[in-house]
Amino acid sequence: MSDIATRPRRSLLFVPGLRPDRFGKALGSGADIVCVDIEDAVAMPRKEEARALSLPLFAGGDGGGVERMLRVNPLSTGEGLKDVLALKASGAPPPALMLAKVGSAEEIALYDALLDGRCAGIRYHVIIESTDGLANVQAIARASDRIDSLLFGAVDMSADLRAAQSWDTLLYARSAVVHAAARNGLDLLDVPWLNLADPDGLEREARAAAALGFTGKAAIHPDQIPVVNEVFSPSAEEIERARRIVAAFRESDTGLLVVDGELIELPVLRTMLRTLAIADRLGR
Repeated sequence: MSDIATRPRRSLLFVPGLRPDRFGKALGSGADIVCVDIEDAVAMPRKEEARALSLPLFAGGDGGGVERMLRVNPLSTGEGLKDVLALKASGAPPPALMLAKVGSAEEIALYDALLDGRCAGIRYHVIIESTDGLANVQAIARASDRIDSLLFGAVDMSADLRAAQSWDTLLYARSAVVHAAARNGLDLLDVPWLNLADPDGLEREARAAAALGFTGKAAIHPDQIPVVNEVFSPSAEEIERARRIVAAFRESDTGLLVVDGELIELPVLRTMLRTLAIADRLGR
């Protein structure tokens, strides 16, 4: 058995591209991912300023084990093209990008073609937040081996669908994205909870997302990170079971085995490796 590369992606904290002073605090917040946002968080007249402030943040260090990325403007816009040119000119491009408003697999292929050379190692985290993206989510999810996760964008999705932004009205859309992520072995993060005064609502929605098949949830404030991490962290019993299953797969050459009386097949392995990656981060 060869190990599947995985890492914990329970929580993602957004940092506005115009506030580089918040980057260090975000890296120390306990979030598994920190994303500097130069798309939705930056008004059009200040995009160039945001690029100039944000790209240098990725030049030094490894983030102390925190996954770092930059949320760029859609490639279908002039600002998105400027983002790509800035990335290609950068001596130290970010290790990963969050790709906004992706509507087709062809857009991912274009990123692949443009982000070559020193940018060829950049990983992708793709937001599904439009009716086009929803219609093409299966093709998008398998469009590149540089994709590590999908994200569900409820705000833009609800507007595109002409639907209320509620759990019930967006359940079909969320479920479709869950299916695509699971089918293609990708992590999947849910939209941030926007009401900072309602931590109970955050926990309820995070638990509903976890039950549906999401592997994590985004956040807009460091105070939300402990709640999200708790919801998406495995119990001691789940960690021990994952260790038994991974050990059994390493000793097996069939891809099919029985652990604790339960038939276990190879697709379960990625979930178990994710559980152990979280356990390592927690020091358990």
